[in-house]
Amino acid sequence: MELSSKERILLAVKNQQPDRVPVMPDFSNMIPCKRTGKPFWDIYLHNDPSLFYAYADTVDYFGIDGWHQSYDAVSFIRESIPSRSSSTKNIPGDRILETVTYSTSKGDLSEEITYLRKDPPTKTKKMINDITVDFPKIREFYAPITGYEAVHIDDYRRRVGESGIFTLCIGYPGIQYWHDYFSDGAIGAVYAVYEYPEIMEEWTYLIERDYIKMAEIMISLKPDVLMLSGSGTMTLSSPELVQKHAMPTITKVTKMAKEAGIPTMLHSCGKTMVFAEMLATQSDLDCINPLEGPTMGDVDLKEFKQLYGSKFSMMGNLHTTTVMLLGSPDDVEVAARKAIDDAGEGGGFILSTGDQCGLNTPDENLFRLVEVAKTYGKY
Repeated sequence: MELSSKERILLAVKNQQPDRVPVMPDFSNMIPCKRTGKPFWDIYLHNDPSLFYAYADTVDYFGIDGWHQSYDAVSFIRESIPSRSSSTKNIPGDRILETVTYSTSKGDLSEEITYLRKDPPTKTKKMINDITVDFPKIREFYAPITGYEAVHIDDYRRRVGESGIFTLCIGYPGIQYWHDYFSDGAIGAVYAVYEYPEIMEEWTYLIERDYIKMAEIMISLKPDVLMLSGSGTMTLSSPELVQKHAMPTITKVTKMAKEAGIPTMLHSCGKTMVFAEMLATQSDLDCINPLEGPTMGDVDLKEFKQLYGSKFSMMGNLHTTTVMLLGSPDDVEVAARKAIDDAGEGGGFILSTGDQCGLNTPDENLFRLVEVAKTYGKY
């Protein structure tokens, strides 16, 4: 019997065997935006259309099993929050610069976000220049959560239907979180960890308190899957720091979700093998992606299946550049068949890409990926 995409994915996430291997290439940003025909700033700055709906339309177009991620279905109410003001201006080279200022009782913090016509936005100025001066201001962003609003969630669920899984997303502490705050990125975050350990330990506590409360609320709303997002967790850090900062929160959140019957999936591109050992022995995680192979990461799917196939399900890992972007449809088919051969036996595998597909990934390559899953991926 042919299953719906939602049924198929959930069986695979739970490390069981569905009717065939689900196919969920990661094109959550660039390709959906491109298909709207609009400048990317319309989606990211003006929410016209929202990225959620742009992605849902792209799922329908390619006929994939949908991985519908929502970052705005739930908004959280706090005891207090810094006021926010912003202004935008057009700058040469098809760009829009947004300057955002947050006013705290300890002074202002500001950041700049550059919106591009054909790329996702990027922070070109970040909040923290001196952690000793700026952390008292940062602390005010973490006032206790007292409630929530879920204005979009029913509409989002209806749009997803049976086309895939509806996923709510949270993060966890670590360099992959902090690099977005420091003016010198991951380097500044690493220096702060070693030079100002008391500050960074307090920040870790505040982030974990936030995410535990968010997870509690999200679990009560019963998404199909709870997503933990931490791009580059091990690539940007070290095993010692991942163990210290990230793993306690991951352990607690996955346990909470398991007790509530909600599967969990963790996204961390880049190096994975050492991280996977931590996750397998210390967490209740159900699924991990994107399991990138060299040179982007360090995963061999066949080896990974042998090591961790009994611990959690797998999603990955076709190379987004050499195969999906620059390869031919036949190259995609060869790589997809190999991935299914290496990791598909017995279920617990979702055919996907190693992180985000590039803007100019040929449609015919994505259609061939779907075709292989629907034919060669049958059980």
